[in-house]
Amino acid sequence: MYIAMLGRQPELGIAELERVYGDVRWFAHDSALVDSDTFDVQRLGGTIKAGVVVRELTGTDWRKTSMELVKIYHRKWSDAPGKITLGISAHGFTITAKDVGRTAHILKSKLKDSGVSVRMVPNEQPALSSASSHHNKLGLSNNKVELMVVRGHGGKVIIAESTGAQNITALANRDQARPARDAFVGMLPPKLALIMTNLAVGKLQPKGDESHLTILDPFCGTGVILQEAALLMYSVYGTDVSEKMIRYSRDNIQWLEEKYKIRAGWYLHEGDAVETIWRQPIDAVATEAYLGQPFSAPPSPSKLAEVKQTCDTIISKFLKNMSHQIQSGTPLCIAVPAWSNRDGTTFTRLNLVKKLDSLGYRPVEFKNIAAKDLLYYRPGQVVARDLLVIERI
Repeated sequence: MYIAMLGRQPELGIAELERVYGDVRWFAHDSALVDSDTFDVQRLGGTIKAGVVVRELTGTDWRKTSMELVKIYHRKWSDAPGKITLGISAHGFTITAKDVGRTAHILKSKLKDSGVSVRMVPNEQPALSSASSHHNKLGLSNNKVELMVVRGHGGKVIIAESTGAQNITALANRDQARPARDAFVGMLPPKLALIMTNLAVGKLQPKGDESHLTILDPFCGTGVILQEAALLMYSVYGTDVSEKMIRYSRDNIQWLEEKYKIRAGWYLHEGDAVETIWRQPIDAVATEAYLGQPFSAPPSPSKLAEVKQTCDTIISKFLKNMSHQIQSGTPLCIAVPAWSNRDGTTFTRLNLVKKLDSLGYRPVEFKNIAAKDLLYYRPGQVVARDLLVIERI
């Protein structure tokens, strides 16, 4: 059993986990339990840390949990060879970083008395940031450990040993260091591209070192989704109406191959998504469709109606064109626009969301979230990305 600490929008993270691992359930508002024999945080965009569950406690406060933690790890590490780098993260407790620091100091003192050297990673908050966990390489070896103490629903407490944190350095590099970028067409974050790829592919995950599954992005832009899918060892296929975007995607994939020493199977060509005939096979589709014009403030009702109609028309034509070219059951994850209303908490969605069946698709059902929860946005952002996870009927 693993526990996954979810990112800024936990609904996206748990949906991704459910698609990839299946047996997943909420533990707290920002964490989920995953019943799996293996877990790789680096192949996920919506999970920032993960750990293997070593102990479950019931109805305990921080003082009792802290005492149990010290007892377990004093016994476990009393004869540990070499120096231990240790971080402790507390989630869901009403405590301060100093409270966690006191627990760390007690454990360190007891281990010192047993002849074991410990370097503590200091806490600025009760839980270490994913950046701190990543930069200290916690969870990546036997002597670099993060103990994750998570209080969940009903007062249940889990103690877990980290298996690693999201590699924020690599994600930032794939976003900022790739040779071809274009802010005008939008800057899809690699984290979101990874989430979308996993939402699309689901349980079609590769079993070995490589997979011959082909992931299509019909609005590939600068190739962010193609990059993330290639790193997951899928064959990638990108089309775009702009020749410039095809050149940019090619440059970025070639850069990725050189940087990561991989040989990605990729194919690119120009094509308008509303009429292109794609080559086969197509095993899954992950794409950010046309989002309309950007807005710095909510548009007037008449302007919103105009932009909404344009987006609805283009994306509906694309979906109809695609439906004739993929087999029944083929999964898709499509980012379409949704517009924040003036209250900043509700969104106007496309009309096509309510008539997917007429276009040849049905929504994928989730156990832990509703389809309306799959909105990616930042506070103050007018145009959100509404992630449609669907399959061909």
